[in-house]
Amino acid sequence: MRRINLDYLRTFVTVTEHGSFSAAADHLNLTQPAVSQQIRQLERSLGAPLIERVGRKAKPTAAGTELLAHAGRIDDAVSAAMEAVARRADGTRGRVRLGTGATACIFLLPPMLKQLRRKFPDIEITVTTGNTNEVVKAIEDNVLDIGLVTLPVSGRALDITPILDDELVVIAPADMALPARVTPQVLATTPVLLFEPGGNKRRLIDQWLARGGVSLKPAMSLGSVEGIKELVAAGLGCAILPAMAVRDLRQQKALAVRPLAPRLHRRLAVVVRRDKRLTTALKAVLLAFKRLG
Repeated sequence: MRRINLDYLRTFVTVTEHGSFSAAADHLNLTQPAVSQQIRQLERSLGAPLIERVGRKAKPTAAGTELLAHAGRIDDAVSAAMEAVARRADGTRGRVRLGTGATACIFLLPPMLKQLRRKFPDIEITVTTGNTNEVVKAIEDNVLDIGLVTLPVSGRALDITPILDDELVVIAPADMALPARVTPQVLATTPVLLFEPGGNKRRLIDQWLARGGVSLKPAMSLGSVEGIKELVAAGLGCAILPAMAVRDLRQQKALAVRPLAPRLHRRLAVVVRRDKRLTTALKAVLLAFKRLG
């Protein structure tokens, strides 16, 4: 494929604008032989004469006229490309790919994302939901830039920063008789809806039950917080959910909310690759996450 040297193209345009090699040389701060050499190199690369002398004037040939018709668009395209790269380089444009669980996505992120949108209106933030293992794997594979996940998490290539603790609580139908604090033994006597296996929240709950000497077979296992809340409201049992997911329930008194005994918390952490280049936008997202704590 033939290539055009952009400096030579600029020299060609300058010669046609000034009508002479010497005037073009003065304008470009080059010697006249250097201008002549660049024009010859451009003609050689394109396989056609581009400049002819008409009297004392340097005029474009038919091929040169065709090239001039494209030169402005070429210069505009190059300028636009350089500006776009510059904007991406300082992080004021571009995309941040964020991964987190559905609970945090619904109940924790919206105010944070609103503030980021206000401060960085040209940043595209894409949010992918999944369990901790899925989000961490996507970060390791560079499919996601940053994640907010439930600990524990490990990985030599990862930078893991705990940011906040979220208590897990029991929700139950309003007419279900429950003590002020709910123990594993209490839950063993009533239908319980739990998160589906495989995620860190379910693992934390199973470990809490096991420490209380209870091996619980859930009435149902679901991946959706909202689905669990609706089923509990329908009277199908009680459930253990993150406190952030039931704040509105406390206000509306639609369901009963009780703390666990002993209390149980999950710790949320921000995860990025250690070798990830932190653009301005990614730094802003990272700082916003840390401020959540």
